[in-house]
Amino acid sequence: MVRLSVFEAFVSEGCMSFERVKDIQTKEDLADFVGELREGLVLNPDDWENPDLERFLAAMEAWIRSIDMYAKNSGDSDVTSPSWSTFAKILCASKVYE
Repeated sequence: MVRLSVFEAFVSEGCMSFERVKDIQTKEDLADFVGELREGLVLNPDDWENPDLERFLAAMEAWIRSIDMYAKNSGDSDVTSPSWSTFAKILCASKVYE
């Protein structure tokens, strides 16, 4: 059985596929991803734990503040180095993080 990382399970369950987030390498990729998030919110708002801007930004702030612990627990050290993919992970996590 393949064991998913915490983030892989998190995004597979609450956002998009892990591969989609992992493949973001450029600002254009990130812009497309943000558009997909927006479309997902419009089409399926009940899938979002944080469907309004205030809650989304609060979750984003909380996830950014806990990113070092997430990296330690998941082994995903990529999040400690800023990249377009890391920002996509932050956006994705903000959708469901409490």
